[in-house]
Amino acid sequence: MNALGQETSLYLRQHAENPVDWLPWGERAFEVARERNVPVLLSVGYSSCHWCHVMAHESFEHADTAALMNELFVNVKVDREERPDVDALYMQATLALSGSGGWPMTVFLTPDAEPFYAGTYFPPTGRGGLPGFPEVLRAISDAYRARREDVVAQAAKVTERLAAASRRVADEADLSPAILDEAVVGLARVFDPREGGFGGAPKFPPSVTLDFLLRRLLAGDGDRHVAQIVDVTMAKMAGGGIYDQLGGGFHRYSVDSVWLVPHFEKMLYDNALLASDYARAHALAGVPEARRIAEETLDYLLREMRTADGGFAAAQDADSPEGEGAFFTWTPGGLAEVLDALEVRAVRARYGVTPEGNFEGGGSILRVVAPIDAVSEEVGQDAVALLESARKKLYRERRSRPAPVRDDKVIASWNGLAIAALADASVLLDRPDYREAARETAEFVLGSLIVDGRLRRSFADGSAHHLGQLDDHANLSHGLLALYAATFEPRWLAAARALAERMIELFQDAGGGGFFYAGSDAPGLVGRTRDLEDNPAPGGNSQAAWVLLRIAALTGSAEHREIAARALRLVRNEMATVPQAFGTALTGLDFLLGDVREIAIVGPPDDSRRDELVAAARSAAGPRSVLAVGAPDDGEAVAAAPLLATRPMLDGAPTAYVCSGFACREPVTTPEALRQQLGG
Repeated sequence: MNALGQETSLYLRQHAENPVDWLPWGERAFEVARERNVPVLLSVGYSSCHWCHVMAHESFEHADTAALMNELFVNVKVDREERPDVDALYMQATLALSGSGGWPMTVFLTPDAEPFYAGTYFPPTGRGGLPGFPEVLRAISDAYRARREDVVAQAAKVTERLAAASRRVADEADLSPAILDEAVVGLARVFDPREGGFGGAPKFPPSVTLDFLLRRLLAGDGDRHVAQIVDVTMAKMAGGGIYDQLGGGFHRYSVDSVWLVPHFEKMLYDNALLASDYARAHALAGVPEARRIAEETLDYLLREMRTADGGFAAAQDADSPEGEGAFFTWTPGGLAEVLDALEVRAVRARYGVTPEGNFEGGGSILRVVAPIDAVSEEVGQDAVALLESARKKLYRERRSRPAPVRDDKVIASWNGLAIAALADASVLLDRPDYREAARETAEFVLGSLIVDGRLRRSFADGSAHHLGQLDDHANLSHGLLALYAATFEPRWLAAARALAERMIELFQDAGGGGFFYAGSDAPGLVGRTRDLEDNPAPGGNSQAAWVLLRIAALTGSAEHREIAARALRLVRNEMATVPQAFGTALTGLDFLLGDVREIAIVGPPDDSRRDELVAAARSAAGPRSVLAVGAPDDGEAVAAAPLLATRPMLDGAPTAYVCSGFACREPVTTPEALRQQLGG
């Protein structure tokens, strides 16, 4: 066993018995490289990555290849989910050196950690235009020995390019509504009107872009083209193979353009974000199908991804023990072993299970190919109950199959998104059980991942590890803001504000604007990166801005609002030109430029009239609003949400105050009057 056997990362432990002398990331590896006068081979991946497993089986488990690696290099393994700062830095280098990126990521570094050659997957022998991995190893080692000056010069150039990218300065031009309009036009331009989503294969669920568009529609600013983008995309994804038709939840992406064949891993962040989207879509139009998908996705997370500690696991593997996709696919014969004849007919008609299959090996990925009415006609009775019974039986049978591995590490950033999804859905779908689950997760994360006042990135094997990055602070604060909006318990808002303050302290670029990805207290790397793109999850810079804007509205802080605006100015041009990669930034900009309603409701918590005012505010305020609620004599509530300060009840009745644009309306005490003020 090499040095990875005691690591907390599942991905690193998966390589502990490789004949490669792997070391974890750290100064020791570079000390050894300097002592031996050899380069460092950095291999970055994650536990649910299919091609990471392929390269491991083909090369890292191969004795001759491992011997070559050990002879010529110091070999370092990194889990990108635990050390996203390392991954982000060297992914920039990989893109600069090779023109493309992905995982597994293979980067060759000098003993000073400066990159000079990079790629992704390398096969064991040359094929498809790629050189064989042993060939690459020998060539890199020969170049390092024979042309050291050239290698060092190349590394210095790449390192300077990385440093230059971090010196980005916010655009001081105005942030105008025209950016939002251009973004919507840009999204329409790349929208696939037949299959939904943007562009061609492979297709990733555009969760944060959908969130931006849904909020526009809820605010009354979207037109039929925006509605078409949302409706087609969400319907096609929900009916496709990318959605788990039996167990709920979404796979990471589709390898084709029609959402049929997924890459089978399931990521926590995808499912949290998409559950929020479908819950919001139900709130927009009352579509039962959107509610079903939201609930099935959240129920999947609670059933299969919840850890014993109360957090959520990071991912389920792409590969099954019996082969890629084997856990999720079916044959007609397999159906017949579980279902009665009528159920088999219904499932085959509804989900397209055929003898030839639609996936390698003749298996069929379940996807919706026929509407319920057509299935009912096929089986001669109402198919709804029949299909529900069949799905339950198939799910039970599937649970007996060898399942994909679950990576149990709890990542602060992604758990923040899960808290937000559960809290949002508890309100949008009237599910108090989701609110309680969000509470439990928030209590666990705050209690276990903050050590000596510093948020940690992950929790595994009973303890917290690695310094939290920008996205950990921003996404967890985002989740706590959503939990406050669902419960009005001041502790969640106080915790969100405390995290935001630490985020500003540790990550803000006070000179150029916006935020760096790694904290100022983190061990130094050869460059300091930024987390700008909102794809496939919110980028730290955008989420930080979105969090600070809501905190500013709840507290009246002009400073927080300006810090957020500068973060958005950092991506001002990209929001308009590549909007599909900046959905969260666009959501923040929409809020920054919009007519934000600041609503304060004061009254005792046991007074039903307060609840009626809250319900009216939630139904009529729209997405460009914040809502603070508390008893007038509750000092903790006022301290957390200064919006409640100096707001007395009128005539002893719960009272609502609506402010916008530095002006407040007359306080009201009835739901009807509040709805009228809010235009609902």
